[in-house]
Amino acid sequence: MTSSTSPVSNWKIDQLDDLSGKRYFITGGNSGVGFEAAAHLRRSNAYVFIAARSAEKGKQAVIALRKVTGAGTVKLIELDLASVDSIQAANAALREHTDGLDAIINNAGIMQTPQLTTADGFELQFGTNHLGHFLLNHLMFDLVAARSGRIVPVSSIAHHSAPGINVDDPMFSKDYSPMTVYSHSKLANLVYGFELARRLEAAGSDLKSVSVHPGYSATNLQSTGPTGIFKAIYKVSNKLMAQPACAGAIPEVLAAAGNEAQNGAYFGPTKFGDMRGPVGESKISDAAKKVDDGTKLWELSERLLGIEWKIG
Repeated sequence: MTSSTSPVSNWKIDQLDDLSGKRYFITGGNSGVGFEAAAHLRRSNAYVFIAARSAEKGKQAVIALRKVTGAGTVKLIELDLASVDSIQAANAALREHTDGLDAIINNAGIMQTPQLTTADGFELQFGTNHLGHFLLNHLMFDLVAARSGRIVPVSSIAHHSAPGINVDDPMFSKDYSPMTVYSHSKLANLVYGFELARRLEAAGSDLKSVSVHPGYSATNLQSTGPTGIFKAIYKVSNKLMAQPACAGAIPEVLAAAGNEAQNGAYFGPTKFGDMRGPVGESKISDAAKKVDDGTKLWELSERLLGIEWKIG
């Protein structure tokens, strides 16, 4: 993987170029970090597509984003990452509006849900956070290639809690724990991001895979997934420890549109256990560095989704 000639540290939004004519697709762009990333990009005159599961919430977000000062346009694409049919429909809908993307930001995610499944029978957290984005990126890869663009997997500091990719039981059917499975899905996001970067480099591609995490950002992620004691804890910790969503969005914007972002990088807040603070190159767990796990996860994802994704 390629690395920056000098480390990226304390990156700020004002380092962005004018993004007039650039096009970005953001999953979960109707709220929280995704919404704020869209707002940051719009202020730099980018054309932004936000994907939302709820059409009504998505429409409200589009209205709000259009009020943000910027020359770019905002459009809504309906998308439920927990449904293969919805992902395919979103891909078709997007192609009615553009023939290229400068970046796909894999922002949407769910956290610490009870043991549930997607419309296609996958465990909900792994199915949504990893498999849904894997399929989406595969389907839209030619749009990113058309603009020599970027794919931005969004991980979490929670990835440090996962010991490795569970290839034998990726759905955790035998031993389900909401937090364990969430951490595993976020490790999968990062392992996938690095594996994609390696494959792009091996193919001599000028595309980039740039992974990020938002630190500990106060969003409705902490209130819509967790139940019981965890929900109560997050209500307090969000007020005491979390940074605002607009700060958590900065790594995503750097990865998607910053000149400093390089293939294979991993950006996020760098202080207080990477929960908040200046944005730069972030800490990576040993588990996320396992090249063999990258290969296994890629092949597992292809097998589960019934696809073949060759690069180059």
